[in-house]
Parts: sequence; C-alpha cells; structure tokens
Amino acid sequence: MPRMIARRVLYGFLILNVMTVALFVMVRMVPGDPVRAQLADASVSEEQLAQLTAELGLDDPIAVQLSRWYANAARGDLGESYALGRPVTEVVAERVPVTLELTTIAVLLGVVVGLAAGAVSAARRGSWVDNIVRVGAALGLSMPNFWIGLLLISFVSVVLGWLPPLSYRGPTEDLGTNLAQLVLPAIALAVGLSASIARMSRSSMLDVLGSDFVRTLRAKGSSEFTVFRHALRNSLIPVLTLIGVQLGALLGGTVILEQIFALPGLGRTVFEAVGNRDYPLLQVCVLFFGFLFITINLLVDISYGVVNPRMRASSR
Repeated sequence: MPRMIARRVLYGFLILNVMTVALFVMVRMVPGDPVRAQLADASVSEEQLAQLTAELGLDDPIAVQLSRWYANAARGDLGESYALGRPVTEVVAERVPVTLELTTIAVLLGVVVGLAAGAVSAARRGSWVDNIVRVGAALGLSMPNFWIGLLLISFVSVVLGWLPPLSYRGPTEDLGTNLAQLVLPAIALAVGLSASIARMSRSSMLDVLGSDFVRTLRAKGSSEFTVFRHALRNSLIPVLTLIGVQLGALLGGTVILEQIFALPGLGRTVFEAVGNRDYPLLQVCVLFFGFLFITINLLVDISYGVVNPRMRASSR
C-alpha cells in the first residue's frame, strides 16, 4: 500500500506540472489582451499600454514567463490578480470554502440517492421500481446541470413562490440561510452523479447477486438482508471508481452554477477570470481544481483496500 501511494503521488505531481505548462500556453493563445481587458474603460495611449504590458512581463516569450512563474512559485509567490490587485492565494483561500461546501453536499446527495436507487433497482429487477430507476437515471444523465439549475429556480419561484437568498452567508454566520442558498445548486450538481451511480451500482449489484458466493450464502440459509449487505459491499469498487471520475464533472459544473446562483466560489472565480483575461488567478484556480481531483482519486484508490481486503493484501 505505501508503495502504491508513493507511485500515485508521483504521478499526481507529474500531471500537475503538465497541467501547468499546458494551461500557461493555452490561455495566452486565446484572443484578447489582458491589459486592455483591465483598462477597457480608461483612456490610455499605446505607450502606456506597452509600458503596463512590460511591467506585467507579458511582452516576454512564453518560456521566459513560465520559468519566472516557476521561480516565484518556489518562493510561495503565485502572483497577483490583474483585476483585483490582490495576491491570488488570498482570493482562492476566500472562495474555496464555498465551492468545497457545495461540492461536498452534492457528493453526499448523489452517493446516498444513487446507491439507494441502484441497490433497490437491482434487488427488484424487472419490477416497476426498476423501470422507474432506469428511466430516471437516463433522464438525469441527459440533462446538463446548469439547465437543471434553471429549472429548479423557475419551479421554486413560480410554483412555490420562493427564491433563495442572493447575498451569500457563510455557515458560521447563518446556517439556515447558507443551506437555503446551497440546496438548489447542490441538487443540480447531484442529479448527474446520482444517475451515474444508480446505473453503475445496479449493474454491479446484479453481477454480484449472480455470483457463486451469493448462491452459497443462500444455500446456507442466510437471510435476504445478509445477502443484500454482502452484495452491496462487494459491488462498491466500481462505484468508488466512478465517484472519483465524476468529481471532475462536478467541479466543472460549479463554474456555471455558481454564476447562476450568485455564489462567490472558485467556479465563479474561474468564469470571471476567463472574461477578464486574469492569467494568474485563472492559473491557480484551475491548478487547485486539478490538485483536488488528483487528491480525491488518491483517496479513492486507498479506499479500495478498505472495501476489498484482497486488494490490500496484494499491494503489500
């Protein structure tokens, strides 16, 4: 297990470096001048624009800019936001908690609903419950999360006559308001995840329920609850893999949903940084998303040994 973890950490480090170089090059190939984007409403001469471009180091070759970014990052300096005039680490530290809270709630909703629906569907194969779960999962996978978010806003505002608060309040300030702000975007994020988990857990449960060890349990007179419990645990490995993979879609979904629901999170920051051509802020936000994705997948790999002891033994 320690050797596997070390190998995964090394791969993660290499992936982050590849992301850094690729993102550094791609954002600078996108049309648009970050200096003009910041001074769109100001009357400045071409000489002043050139001077500011030189001060920001944007007139240097990309290789020089990249080496300077790595040198500064090694000292803990990830740059300042062009639009906000603040260190990007401060901006990210302020906005990460909102995105983490939203994503955590969405994952909990998606896992609980998806596992329950998939397990019940497998246990009641061919019944009307199974048909409803299968159709619901297909619908959930076919609808983009931002469209679900807009539908939820329309439903609660027109049918229920209620709108979530538009000014964000943290959980330590007002927990009730905080949950009211996050429940709709969390549901919109969780729909696709729960649909994927329901389909995967149903398929995995059906495979396990048809295996030899389940037939042996039933032959020994074990109750259906005992059979169901053992089958559910043995069907979790592909579901864990799916959760790790789907995390990328969840993080990507926050970019639009936080904009729609006016949440001051990291996803909305990415959206604004792209519009402002704010290279330093965009770079750090995307790298943080990449770091979070790699870390969660590492934890998923470690959890395999908990779910399946044979994998833990084979990794020694």
